[in-house]
Amino acid sequence: MSNAGEKGSRTPEELPPDDETAGQVRLKPVVFFGSAIFVLAISLWAIITPSGAEDTIGVVVSKISHWFGWYYFLAATLYLLFVVFIAASKYGAIKLGPKHSKPDYGLFTWGSMLFAAGIGIDLMFFSVSGPVSHYLAPPEGDPETLAAARQAVVWTLFHYGITGWGMYALMGMALGYFSFRYKLPLAIRSALYPIIGRRIHGRIGDTVDLAAIIGTVFGIGVTLGIGVVQLNYGLKALFGIPEGLTAQIALIVIAVGMATISAVSGVDKGIRRLSQLNILLAALLMFYILVVGEPFRLLNAIVQNVGDYVSGFPSMTLNTFAYDQPTEWLDTWTLFFWAWWVAWAPFVGLFLARISRGRTLREFVAATLVIPFLFTGLFLAIFGNSALFLVRDGDTEFGETAMNVPEQGFYTLLEHFPGFMFSAGLATFVGLLLYVTSADSGALVMGNLSADLPTPMTDAPTYLRIFWAVATGLLTLAMLIVGGVQALTNATIIMGLPFSFVMFLIMAGLFLALRTERMKVEARVTTLPGSLSGRTVQQGPHVAPNWRHRLARAMSFPGRRAAERFVDHTARPAFEEVVHELRQQGAEAEMLEGTVEENGLTHVGLRVPVGEGDVFLYEVWPVERPTPAFATRSVEGRDTYVRFEVRLAEGNQDYDVMGYTKEQLIADALDQYERYLEFLRVRHDASTRSSLPDHRPDAPDAHLPEE
Repeated sequence: MSNAGEKGSRTPEELPPDDETAGQVRLKPVVFFGSAIFVLAISLWAIITPSGAEDTIGVVVSKISHWFGWYYFLAATLYLLFVVFIAASKYGAIKLGPKHSKPDYGLFTWGSMLFAAGIGIDLMFFSVSGPVSHYLAPPEGDPETLAAARQAVVWTLFHYGITGWGMYALMGMALGYFSFRYKLPLAIRSALYPIIGRRIHGRIGDTVDLAAIIGTVFGIGVTLGIGVVQLNYGLKALFGIPEGLTAQIALIVIAVGMATISAVSGVDKGIRRLSQLNILLAALLMFYILVVGEPFRLLNAIVQNVGDYVSGFPSMTLNTFAYDQPTEWLDTWTLFFWAWWVAWAPFVGLFLARISRGRTLREFVAATLVIPFLFTGLFLAIFGNSALFLVRDGDTEFGETAMNVPEQGFYTLLEHFPGFMFSAGLATFVGLLLYVTSADSGALVMGNLSADLPTPMTDAPTYLRIFWAVATGLLTLAMLIVGGVQALTNATIIMGLPFSFVMFLIMAGLFLALRTERMKVEARVTTLPGSLSGRTVQQGPHVAPNWRHRLARAMSFPGRRAAERFVDHTARPAFEEVVHELRQQGAEAEMLEGTVEENGLTHVGLRVPVGEGDVFLYEVWPVERPTPAFATRSVEGRDTYVRFEVRLAEGNQDYDVMGYTKEQLIADALDQYERYLEFLRVRHDASTRSSLPDHRPDAPDAHLPEE
């Protein structure tokens, strides 16, 4: 995260113009102490007066359900529509990072972390209890009918479907966009920059991050509470360990310890490896049941579930049951799930942004909506339909157990298949890994939100991650004392509501930012006559090159000595002349020059302030690339050649000016300058008041795109 000073304790006007404390990691006192005190106070209140806490939480949930039930349905739908619109629109090609950035992780690793970050042990908990409950006590229609059976798994898929993942996608793409493209902090507050500007570094920003941490703690607490009671029963089934608070406390301590070790290891070592292992073992468990069960019957059911989900989704997504509301069912299922997804959205969104640098918005949204849901949908369908088959075949005792004691449902189902010790042992191990992955990801993210970090890829200090792992475990224990999983469910409905309003502000901020960036792109193709746009600039702007020179340039792959000559004899003299002339015209232009760390070559350019706060930046940046096999001119046995790529404030423009004459390079720089002035005119005409950092790199709180 870009600014490492303690901005939370300072007004926006007091912020330093540059990163005076860059490289340091400091606590955000308002965010950390505010959220920590709140969580600890709620935990102690629940432990000291469990009955009073349970009654209060129940009353508040009843009011929220009555007053805001419709709102949760509408909000969840609007979040999904927004992210789908962004992905399908012209904005979808924009990257989470500079134009030249590349993904940090391969597809399998990335997909594994997408899945593991957003789903915990609750998947096992609800994969059996959900379909059975919807079959025996459906929200509408008669129970234990063919219609109820068809809808049972579909309702579970709906609650785990793309609606919830749309919330994650919204948060992830907003945070990744502002953090990696404009070097703002990887924090919830950054998404509000287009709306409140520099105030994101003050009290308003602190409040937003504080609310995000509180919602996250309770959202993760639900998953961990579910995990504790389910693992407790699994250990009883395997080893005879009795169920109860003593065993659950021991499980919390063990899991918090494992989560701390994993979180301290960081994303690359701990969380990435656990995520990959989760996927492989969960897939093994899933396919084991598919093979030893009734595979053809299950496959038929899965295909039908897909059809019913796709066809029924539009009506289900806004079905508030207005004429005959099953209030208890809504509180237990849809309202709880939407609040749960909202509560998890800051945590998962930030984590997804953290691992998705270099992905386009379209790629990010598509992967977030599709990859995890394909896996979870298959998991839910296999275990849910297997449970339904048992109930419909006459095992009423199993059905009652799965509905009324859901933590026993999964293991009771496994008892009906061969190799119970193997499948139950595997399920317990997978559940423990899912538990730990949720806890360690949460500790990492809450630690990052609690601190000012020098870059978006920097993680919080170890002590912060340990603190949040322990605090989450304490809250989980407190809610289990109050009323078990139901208390956690109710607390989540309460804590998710405030942040759902913030998510609409995040939508507005992201749209304003993308709209402004699009204006800048469109301005490049509506500049003065004779200018060329996009990649055609490689053929030479304004000044037509001699055709022999053009052919020689196309067929050459220059080395480092040629790169040095280009800087000394072409680029530097060209920019010196342009800077001199701009100063003659009254502009405060300046030369830029430095050394690229990766290759030791010199980059040069110019910087021109325009108006109040806007700055034009143009640099030629040397990059080494492998020499292509089709090279016909002598490359002196070299494996690489040098390109000088143009970089503007928003990042690499992906075209090479190596070999340009001085006049051609000057003409290209002026082309880009004219486009920038045209963008400023378009922005002014559109009355856009957004002061995004890419357009104001010299503003007090501005951040240039990452190079």
